[in-house]
This record gives sequence, C-alpha cells and structure tokens, in this order.
Amino acid sequence: LGWKFYDADDYHSPENKKKMAEGIPLNDEDRIPWLCALHDILRREDSCRQDAILACSALKKMYRCLLVSGASAIESNQPEQPGENAALKILFVHLDGPMDIIAGRLKKRRGHFMPPELLKSQFDTLEPPSAPENFITVSLEKSLPEIVLEIQRAIFQG
Repeated sequence: LGWKFYDADDYHSPENKKKMAEGIPLNDEDRIPWLCALHDILRREDSCRQDAILACSALKKMYRCLLVSGASAIESNQPEQPGENAALKILFVHLDGPMDIIAGRLKKRRGHFMPPELLKSQFDTLEPPSAPENFITVSLEKSLPEIVLEIQRAIFQG
C-alpha cells in the first residue's frame, strides 16, 4: 500500500515489557498511556494526510475508543466535536482464529518480550469488535495472500 507501518509493541514502556517478560498480563492502567501514545502517532499521521497501518492488540472496545479519540475517550462522555480533535477514521481488522493457531505462531516468534503463556490472558480480555465500530473480521485460517487481499478490499471498497 505504500503506507507507514507501526508495530504497537515498539511503543510499550520498559515497565510494560518487563512485566510481560515476567509472564504478568497487562491491565487497563498499564495499557492506557500506551494506547494514548499510539493515538498521538495516528493523529500526527492523519494531520499530515498520511495513511498508516498500526499492528496492535486493541483487545477491548475501550482500547479501540482510545485509539480513535485519544484521552478524551476517558475524560469525557461527550461525543466528539468536528474540528482539530475530531475522532480519527480507523478501520479495525480483527484477525480471528483459534487459540492453537495463534499459539503456534507465537512459539515461532524469537526475541519478543511477550511469552506465549500470556496468550490465554489476551483471549480472556478480548472483546471482539461489534457494531457500530468500524471493523472487519478476517480469519487467520486463510492464507496470508488471502488475508491481505481481504483487508485491501475492505480499505478500498469501504
């Protein structure tokens, strides 16, 4: 696509990385500053009219709201107003698959701070996207080219 790519894991604090490396799942308090920082990156790209892809485990609806609206998603229950701080337009891609497929992929990953043992805690935390969120669900049981094609279709036809 020629878009900028960001891996959200690169933006975790040293404390979050240490916690995960020790096999301790992150909680909302750990994730909120991280998600707000990711929102700021997306906001910056949007202000430059640059499309971007963010790989991120936005497990809960609240986390996705933080990515769209930043800290104002927490601070206010008021709807976003038009203007500089308007909500970002984000298409969330929910990569859905059975735990054993994802666990197998995690075990192949080398040099990452999150051990595969934390996968169950992520499944326990997961709130799959639902209406009215802007999302598509793509099966991880498809081939990588099929997954990419499905995402591209959603971007350019949606």
